[in-house]
Amino acid sequence: MKKRFMAVFLLLSLSYCSPLPAQDNDSLTRIYSKFDFIPGEKVFFFDDFASDNIGDFPALWNTNGSGEVVTYGKYPGKWLKITNPRCVVTLLDPLTLPENYTIEFDIVPQKHLPANNNTYYAFYLISTIKPKDILYGLARPGGTGIKLSFAYNQYFASYYADGTPDVKSINSDAAIRQQGETKYHISIWVQKQRIRVYQDEVKIFDLARAISDKVKYNMIRFAEGTPLIGNVRIATGLPDMRNKLITEGKLVSYGIYFDVNSDKLKPQSAGTLKEIAGILTDNPELKIRIVGHTDADGNDAANLDLSKRRAASVKNALVAAYSIEAARIETDGKGEKEPVAPNDNGTNKALNRRVEFIKL
Repeated sequence: MKKRFMAVFLLLSLSYCSPLPAQDNDSLTRIYSKFDFIPGEKVFFFDDFASDNIGDFPALWNTNGSGEVVTYGKYPGKWLKITNPRCVVTLLDPLTLPENYTIEFDIVPQKHLPANNNTYYAFYLISTIKPKDILYGLARPGGTGIKLSFAYNQYFASYYADGTPDVKSINSDAAIRQQGETKYHISIWVQKQRIRVYQDEVKIFDLARAISDKVKYNMIRFAEGTPLIGNVRIATGLPDMRNKLITEGKLVSYGIYFDVNSDKLKPQSAGTLKEIAGILTDNPELKIRIVGHTDADGNDAANLDLSKRRAASVKNALVAAYSIEAARIETDGKGEKEPVAPNDNGTNKALNRRVEFIKL
């Protein structure tokens, strides 16, 4: 009997939201109180293109067309610019994804024509028997998979089994419209068959049975547009924060985000901060030390200072936004002194950039 594989096609239209000032803790609580995304505990792929030369195609990626690493004056860092809307961009090597994992990336959609706001592009999460074949299953996502198509005016969710759509839904809410030349943070959270998709603080989809349990997903793919892509991060596992902090006495978090070379918290930190604040609220006798860590890029003294300021920012957020008593929290920073991995590639550097919560 022929196996039936379920593929889910999600076509998303994502909204423009004015960026929240990173230190506006009251707003952080109010606006992001429903943001429940928590990044995976173990980072196993990260690429911010920092090691690639401007003008080159990045070393960890593959394409059947054209693209290059660029800088973009409006936003810092390096970006992968897809230059041909008909080309496909994938990872160079296949992934090994477990039942629970998260995928995140920053993206700046580009208008296809200056006269309109058509910023369509697509992201795929697929299971394919030919992960090195870029074009295999392009009409259907390589076998079984999910397609996230970001459009300006509406998004669709379509479930496929053996190529036949089972369910199709459309959302054309004007409040979730994407603007060109604007940066968005996309967060994808997979827990067994459930998938949740967020754009910045907005949950776009929460689908209970969207992921097939009959296959292993092993590749991501960008196609059908010319966006700028940055800070691609894939991590596994859902951290058991309560057990690690209370029972084990130490929680290492990769879910606290800061602006580049800054101690300003990003709004995407809200899910992790809310979870930690809940642990402290439920255990009023618990006292902690927050310790910041950086990678080895840059000046040693500057990294040490930055790590201390970042730890202090986390404390300030917990105190101001979540009403945790300041006396219960100490802060410190180690800079680059205590790495957990060699600072030799983007993934290992991402492991070293962390915030630790230590029970006192």
